[in-house]
Amino acid sequence: MQHNFAILKQRVFLDVIDRIDAAGLLRRPLPEARAGVSTALKDVLARNRQTVSDVEFARLLDDICDDMLGFGPLERFLVRDDIADIMVNGFDNIFIEVNGRVEKTDVAFRDDEHLMNVCQRIVSLVGRRVDESSPICDARLKDGSRVNVVIPPLAIDGPVLTIRRFTKQRLTLDDMVGLGTLSQPMADLLKVVSRSRCNILVSGGTGSGKTTLLNALTGWIAVEERVVTCEDTAELQLQQPHVVRMETRPSNTEGLGEVTMFQLVRNCLRMRPDRIIVGEVRGPETLDLLQAMNTGHDGSMGTLHANSPDEALSRIEAMVMMGYGNLTSEVIHRLITASVNIVVQIERFRDGTRKITSISETVGLKDGRTVLRDLMRFEFDAGDDEDDAISGSHCTVFDGKPSIYQQARKHGEHRRLMQALADGRANPDETA
Repeated sequence: MQHNFAILKQRVFLDVIDRIDAAGLLRRPLPEARAGVSTALKDVLARNRQTVSDVEFARLLDDICDDMLGFGPLERFLVRDDIADIMVNGFDNIFIEVNGRVEKTDVAFRDDEHLMNVCQRIVSLVGRRVDESSPICDARLKDGSRVNVVIPPLAIDGPVLTIRRFTKQRLTLDDMVGLGTLSQPMADLLKVVSRSRCNILVSGGTGSGKTTLLNALTGWIAVEERVVTCEDTAELQLQQPHVVRMETRPSNTEGLGEVTMFQLVRNCLRMRPDRIIVGEVRGPETLDLLQAMNTGHDGSMGTLHANSPDEALSRIEAMVMMGYGNLTSEVIHRLITASVNIVVQIERFRDGTRKITSISETVGLKDGRTVLRDLMRFEFDAGDDEDDAISGSHCTVFDGKPSIYQQARKHGEHRRLMQALADGRANPDETA
């Protein structure tokens, strides 16, 4: 039955394309375009004297519309909010990430040509192209999802397509407490450091939830503050009224017109921001962000890829040196110590859960390197089994007055700061 349907679809698909203006169809509203495909499909079936049930007709119409107007078999995944990543490793080898776990799907493209057509349609939406002369392409869908395409000869087994999706639901710190990402005292501490205009870096691996956490932290920015955001892909959903959003731009088909993160961060310093928020630092723009943090733009934030807070500092040093090789390691770490107040580490674990594993503060220099001190962290249970869900508790691990106390006191948040730390000592959460 499945085989017969595939043969029928292939037979009528080409006839439908011959009967309508496919390019013109893409410029029409979706309901109109779908109605046009439906009319053409009925004509083709009647002309070929092919009888199908209402269910088969609806399925044919959905599949043909997906191929002509959307992204083929991937359409069913793009409408689901619970899917974070779609990974196409070939026309018949498609994986998705659901709730932190990667699973193989039972859907497939017809062949490499079908997959290639979908890849071309995706990149053409943003005025890009992918061919043998330019076999790698990054693009962005209308919903903000990031797309990467690699085609032969670089991709040996056929076109490879990766779509990184972002949830439309804006999670708050309290929502993340409910998910077990952090404890209530930890959430209270993060609210304090955000309201106190501490400079914050969020560190973590790919898919760990850095951007989601950064977005949650921005919820505690005062409405009167002017915030400028710089992102590779516009993902942040700030609710404040005084927000300027900027996004990098890739070069066009002639290789011109690229606007880098370095240019955006440097330009936003001229825009009178109270805070600067960088979606992710990856290169020499890191120095400009550090300087902004240290020259009156308190409360600035950013994310970076690193597997631990100490690695995050080493990566900052390396990224600064990418553009400013004349700076010594000690000078860079002095700037880090003077600029960054808090480093928040977040991780995704084997069971698919995401947890904040530490909140650390900078406390000075030792042997020319920035010293970090954990305020709170996630303590794993001693008997944790590799086959079971991750278990442990978030708790305060520092007993005393943190170095951010004076910053919190300036903003009237010092009592809430000490209360959050005390609550973390008295009531560590138990998560499973």
